[in-house]
Amino acid sequence: MDTLLLVLILLLVASATGVAARFLPSLPTPLVQIAFGALLAWPAIGLHVELEPEIFLLLFIAPLLFSDARRFPQREFMVLRGPILALALGLVLFTVIGVGYFIHWLLPSLALPICLALAAILSPTDAVAVAAISGRLPVPPRLMRILEGESLMNDASGLVAFKFAVAAALTGSFSLADATLDFFIISVGGLVIGAAVAWLFNIVRTRLIEHHLGEATTIQIVLLMLLLPFAAFLLAEHLGCSGILSAVAAGMVINRTDLKRESQLHTRMQAHSVWEMVEFVLNALVFLLLGFQLPEIIGGALNHSLHDVGDYEFLRLLGYVVVISLALLILRFIWIVGATGVSHQLSRWRHPDRARRFASMRVILAATLAGIRGTITLAAALSLPQLMNDGTPFPARELLIFLATGVILFTLMTGSIGLPLLLKNLDLPRDTHEFEEERRARIAGAEAAIYRIERYHHDRNLDFARDEHNEELLVAFNEISARLMTYYRQRLKLGDHDTPTPLLEATRQLERETRLEALRAERREYYKLRGRHRINDDVLRRLVREVDLAEAALTSAGGSQVKH
Repeated sequence: MDTLLLVLILLLVASATGVAARFLPSLPTPLVQIAFGALLAWPAIGLHVELEPEIFLLLFIAPLLFSDARRFPQREFMVLRGPILALALGLVLFTVIGVGYFIHWLLPSLALPICLALAAILSPTDAVAVAAISGRLPVPPRLMRILEGESLMNDASGLVAFKFAVAAALTGSFSLADATLDFFIISVGGLVIGAAVAWLFNIVRTRLIEHHLGEATTIQIVLLMLLLPFAAFLLAEHLGCSGILSAVAAGMVINRTDLKRESQLHTRMQAHSVWEMVEFVLNALVFLLLGFQLPEIIGGALNHSLHDVGDYEFLRLLGYVVVISLALLILRFIWIVGATGVSHQLSRWRHPDRARRFASMRVILAATLAGIRGTITLAAALSLPQLMNDGTPFPARELLIFLATGVILFTLMTGSIGLPLLLKNLDLPRDTHEFEEERRARIAGAEAAIYRIERYHHDRNLDFARDEHNEELLVAFNEISARLMTYYRQRLKLGDHDTPTPLLEATRQLERETRLEALRAERREYYKLRGRHRINDDVLRRLVREVDLAEAALTSAGGSQVKH
């Protein structure tokens, strides 16, 4: 019963933090949730949640990364694979070595392998935190894709580096050749296992649909998809590979195969709704649980006597956190500047006539501050062993956990404050390439629709001509076809522009707003009719669903700002 009450309380608080964040727009939601969690875990209130790193990674991180990977555009991933891998692999190694030696200089009483283990803990960025903070900011699309791809891929490299640093601390030995081979096996194995699990899921889904179950299996398919990241993670971990990369690979495969299932309307809509709710709950719980750990982490660092690292005054601990966090940001800035310069030079050599413009300093600084640490860092810190191989306590374990938690909070706060300042009034160049792709797609879709209406109209007219009693129906059908053809020809006219002119954008927005106003008036009338008992609940639901589908299509296409 206590566990059940705790779960209900967490869900209630998660909902409350979402509402509170709406009234505190200047504060990022993760910080609000961490504060709520710390408040509830304070000894005066007495709520306590012990975080098991393995369970935490399975229940929270695996589905969240799966969901992010399922949405990540694969074409952009392939185009940006160079910058993404440079951050996910190169920057992680650069951070582990650079920050590890810096921590050893800062705290010379700590052995170098332990310092490298802490640097590995701090190396991965957090996809959830980055998305939560940058979601409402004018981030350049290319930069946002790179940051998302980095946070999806660098968890595995950071955790593998952490594993070998801890092993070196426990055994006193380290082999670069063994570490490289194991990293390859763990990473590639995780990707292959995740892809295989997703492939099997797609076979099951196809069989269910082919057996004439179709949309009736929507709930079963969505449930299987919810279980998919857990299956991918558990199988990979059981086989000694990266469960994180397995979940990411499964999400990418599902993203690719979903492109071939255009007819499953109900499955798509229900899956979208379910995953939207799951993501909100898990995102909130992740930061709530982080807040729940704060009182115990602070108390452990302040009260535990560790003679080999000196005094534990609170200000000294905070100083360590600030200095290590700044070292992380400086190394990230150096790496990004160097990688950007190399990429720019290569682009000039390969395509001198259309080389990409060098990134502005504001964008580089934004990319630096976007290196926010989060849940992976906390889970890795809490998974530090309690004892060495000889049975003695693991050196400075409480200090390492405190420093990792402090860096999480520091990067969250600097990102929350610095990113809005850097990105404020940022002049984002208009993405004419994407606009041109959308324009061509709209024209092709309208032409396909017109062609299909003409063919369907011709075929049905032949059917009506065989039956002399269908004259009135034939007239109505001709009017319907003419009306639809007029609609699609208007869309062709709107899409027949070479450049995204302000008039065209204003026209499309006005069209969306007008149609939305009409749909909402239609829905209000349905509810009024139900209130007067002119229609029953089944009719109301059926009519409202039609309007909801039309409105969802309009709002997702244009993001209209029309108020209800």
